[in-house]
Amino acid sequence: MPMSRSDGGDWTADVSLPAGTCYAVRAEGPGLSRDRLLLDPRALAIGRLPSPLDPLGAVIDTAFDWRDDRRPSTPWRDTVIYEAHVRGLTRLHPDVPPDLGGTFLGLATPPVIEHLKRLGVTAIELLPVHAHADEPALVARGLTNYWGYNSLSFFAPDPRFAVERDPGAPVREFKTMVRSLHAAGLEVILDVVYNHTAEGPETGPTLSWRGLDPKAYRRDPHTSALVDWTGCGNTVNTDDPAMRALILDSLRYWAVEMRVDGFRFDLASALDRDAQSPASLIHQIRHDPDLAGLKLIVEPWDAAGHYRLGTYPAGIAEWNDRYRDAIRRFWRGDAGSTPAFVTAICGSDDVIDRAARSPQDSINYVTAHDGFTLADLVSYSERHNEANGEGNRDGTAENFSSNAGAEGPTDDPRRRAERGRRQRSLFATLALSLGVPMISGGDELGRTQHGNNNAYCHDSPLSWTSWPNVGGDAELLEFASRAFGVRRRHAAFRRERHLTAHDVTWLTAAGKAIADADWQRLDLRTFGMWLGSDSANSLLIYFNAAPDAVRVALPSAPHWHVALNSDAGDRALRAHVAGAIDLAPVSLIVLEREAAG
Repeated sequence: MPMSRSDGGDWTADVSLPAGTCYAVRAEGPGLSRDRLLLDPRALAIGRLPSPLDPLGAVIDTAFDWRDDRRPSTPWRDTVIYEAHVRGLTRLHPDVPPDLGGTFLGLATPPVIEHLKRLGVTAIELLPVHAHADEPALVARGLTNYWGYNSLSFFAPDPRFAVERDPGAPVREFKTMVRSLHAAGLEVILDVVYNHTAEGPETGPTLSWRGLDPKAYRRDPHTSALVDWTGCGNTVNTDDPAMRALILDSLRYWAVEMRVDGFRFDLASALDRDAQSPASLIHQIRHDPDLAGLKLIVEPWDAAGHYRLGTYPAGIAEWNDRYRDAIRRFWRGDAGSTPAFVTAICGSDDVIDRAARSPQDSINYVTAHDGFTLADLVSYSERHNEANGEGNRDGTAENFSSNAGAEGPTDDPRRRAERGRRQRSLFATLALSLGVPMISGGDELGRTQHGNNNAYCHDSPLSWTSWPNVGGDAELLEFASRAFGVRRRHAAFRRERHLTAHDVTWLTAAGKAIADADWQRLDLRTFGMWLGSDSANSLLIYFNAAPDAVRVALPSAPHWHVALNSDAGDRALRAHVAGAIDLAPVSLIVLEREAAG
C-alpha cells in the first residue's frame, strides 16, 4: 500500500489489519531499495522472523486492565535503585516456577518482590527490554547480545522475556509485571538505548531506519562517513526532527501506555553535546508534560571521549563514576585516597554543584552491569574475559580492585575473611552515602562472573544471579538489608542538601577533631564521621581501610549502640559500648548514640 507524507514529514497510511497480523514496509527513493523488507520503526510488537535479517512488525490488541494501578512516586531522597537483567535475575531462582524464570512474569512473582523489599529497594532499573538484534560477529562466535544494548525497536518489548508466544504477549506480560511491582510499591525504570541501533556500521544489516531515512544517523559533513560516538558503528542523528520525534514518541509510549516510572539514558552525551541548551533533546524530554514527573537518569559520557559528568540540569540524575572509583580506591587502601572518598560519601559536590543541585542528582554505585561484580572486585586484580572471544582485550583494564593476595577462588581463611570484610564495607558505604544508591543485581548474594568484567555476551549461569540455595550468600544479604535499614532510619543519609561544617565532625582514631593538614597525609586511612554531634540521635561511623586493626576512641556519651559492623555481621553486634572499640582491618562500624536513662 502506498504511503503519503504529512506536513511533519512522517510517511503514513491507513490500513485495517486484525490483531496477530505480521507486516513489513518497503521504501524507494534516493539511496533506498524497495526490494528490502523493513521493520516499521513504530511497530509495537515483533512478529515472526522470516530470516534473521528481516524482522516483521505485528498488529496487537493493546487493551489491558490496569485495575487500580498507581505509580509509587517515591521521592528521590528515599529511592534505592536495583539494577537487574530480566532474564538473569530470575533464571535460577528456586522459588520462581520454571516456565516463568527469565521473564517479565517471573520478575513479578512474590519471591522476587519479597527479596527486593527485604533489601530495601524502591525501584528496579531494567537493562534494555526493547527488542534487540545480535551482532553478526557475536553470532559467528556462538554468542549472543545478552545485555541487549543493540536496539532493533524503540517500541516493541523483547519477545525473549515473554512466556506466551503470541506477538502481543511481551506487551501484555510487561504491563502485568509493572502492575504487580507498583502494587508492591516498587518503581520500574528502563535503561534505554537511543544513541545507536542494531544496524551498526555501513557493512551492518539494513533492518529498519537505514532503509527508510538516509538522515537517521550522523554523518561526517566532509566525508559522509558514519559518525561513531557509541563504539557500535553508528550514532542516531538526534538533530533530525523525524528521529527526535520518534525518540520522544517512544518515551511517551513507555511512560503513558506501559506506565514505567523513569528512564536511564545509555551514553547520553551521544544524544546531546550540550544538555544545558534549550534546544537539546534532554531539555525537551525534561519539559515534556508526559515525562517531566518521571525519574530521568543519564550516563554522562559516550565512547568518543565526551565526558559530561556534572553538566546536566538540576533534576537530571547522573551515573557518578567518580564516586565509584573513589570508594573502590579507598577500600583498596590506595595512598592519598581519603579526601576523594570523603567528598564522594558527602554528596560529590566536586561534580554535583552544591549551589544549584542536590546530592540526589548523583547516582552512587560501586558496581554496575558493566564491570566486575562486587564479589569479583575483592577477588580479582585483573580482568578475565577470555570467554568473550576477543583475546581478553575487551572490558576496562583498570578496575581499582584487590584480590587479597590470590587471584580468584581461594580456601585460605585469612584471605576469605579479608574479602568478606571489604565486600561488606563497600556495601555499607554505598548505603550510607549522600546521593541515590544503586545496587547491581546479585551483589547482595555474592554473585560472581569469575573475573569477567564485560559479560555482555553470555546468556548463561556466568551472568545469572545465584540465589542462596544455588550458591548465593545469605549472610551478605542479611548484612546488606541491615545497612539499608540504617539508611532508612537516619535522614542524614537522605538529605536534599549537601553537608555543611555544622552537620558533621571529623575525628581521628584518637577521637580528636581532624586538623586540615591531616587530610593531606597519604597514610590517612582511619577516621570517624560524627553526624549530628549535638543531637541525642547522633550517629558515628568509623572507617578503617588500613591492613591492621585499630582501636578507636568514642566521643563521650552515656552509651553507643553498634548498629552495623562490617567485620562479622551479626556476630559483631553488641548492645552497648563506651570509651573505645576495636576496628578490624578494612572494615567500618556504625554506632547510634543512646540517650541517658
